[in-house]
Amino acid sequence: MEPHPIRMVVEDDLERSRLTVFFRLLLAIPHIIWLILWGIAVFFVGILSWFIVLFTARLPQSLHDFSSAYVRYGTHVYGYVLLAASPFPGFTGTEGSYPVDLEIDPPAPQSRWKTAFRIFLAFPAFLVTSALLGGPGGGGGGSSTSGGSEEMYYYWGGSMGLAFTIAILAWFACMVRARMPNGFRDALAFCLRYAAQTYGYLLFLTDRYPYGDPRQNPVPAPPPPRAIALSADEDLHRSRLTVFFRLLLAIPLFIWLLLWTIPVVFVLIFGWLAAIALGRFPDPFHRFVGAWLRYTIHVLAFVTLVANPFPGFTGTPGTYPVDLHIDPPERQSRWTILFRSLLAFPAIVVETALSFALWIVAFLSWFAAMATGRMPSGLRALGEWSLGYYGQAYGYLYLLTGTYPYSGPPAVDVPEAVEEAAPVDTWPEPPEAPSFSAS
Repeated sequence: MEPHPIRMVVEDDLERSRLTVFFRLLLAIPHIIWLILWGIAVFFVGILSWFIVLFTARLPQSLHDFSSAYVRYGTHVYGYVLLAASPFPGFTGTEGSYPVDLEIDPPAPQSRWKTAFRIFLAFPAFLVTSALLGGPGGGGGGSSTSGGSEEMYYYWGGSMGLAFTIAILAWFACMVRARMPNGFRDALAFCLRYAAQTYGYLLFLTDRYPYGDPRQNPVPAPPPPRAIALSADEDLHRSRLTVFFRLLLAIPLFIWLLLWTIPVVFVLIFGWLAAIALGRFPDPFHRFVGAWLRYTIHVLAFVTLVANPFPGFTGTPGTYPVDLHIDPPERQSRWTILFRSLLAFPAIVVETALSFALWIVAFLSWFAAMATGRMPSGLRALGEWSLGYYGQAYGYLYLLTGTYPYSGPPAVDVPEAVEEAAPVDTWPEPPEAPSFSAS
């Protein structure tokens, strides 16, 4: 695929000053005021640009430069406020003047039909942007599987969007370490890149639609954690019949998942006590909980349209296009096991915000699949990121691994799932229920 006309450039060293981090919102007040005033002018320029592009199929260079500077300046300001970068930005939106920056191609011919309906065509991209960039007090959502603490995760994560959720957690990390976690910075860069492409599309800087693939990183992503990793094929075909009845078809899956969850709760309680004593999660418990977590990923992938086939009922590795590889049990620190729920709190909050994005992906993909019989590749990749992080976060919480989840976008080359070694001793497998397929 050709590079998008609006691209993110990141030249950040991850170092943060505790003093400026502590007063970041106060320091950003002049920029927020200027961004609002500039935005008022951009609103009228956008209306003028619509008429010009509608009749001439091209945005004049002067209007292109004005709107480009605004989108770039907004990226600088948000990057500063969200701690994606450290220096105080300038007020002009000049290219190359900030560590988190945008490259925007010159004006190019645009489709008049896309221009005529631009405000309507941009609506799905704005839904994704709201899930990614969000903001305090915004609408939210998320996954809730166990009540109680999950409701708190729901509020903290889904209600603010991924970027603001990460920024709050990053504030504490920067105050302690004077350094921005690499995964947080890369996740914020993706959110800012997608938002910039959305606003660039709306302001007629390009008629190329925003691309939601988080693997298109401005900086190379480190290899994903080997302990728990998602693998997925690239088949984008979707059966309109099964897409239309997807929630109805998922009812037996939800029932079986609920029944399976009941013994998992007891296994986790006894497994936690055993792990404190042994320094590792017992093998039979690890296999039983791992199969349940893998099956959860299969169900979520099916329901959210990230995968097409109807999953089985066993959570067996290698049986589904979107699969979760889980390494065998490893020794873990007893202190981290003892306080695992507390340590996992930031990861679960981030996962909840990503889950909100996943359900937005599912909602938009339903209409796209019904119209075209295919899943948009960018939305599918965004869904894969959410599911992969779900597996990492809950795998860490449930003691399947001592490796902390990596919150940044995945690398382009995700390792394929491998067959797990045959166990020496066994834990009773969940009873096998009849499976069927619908394609």
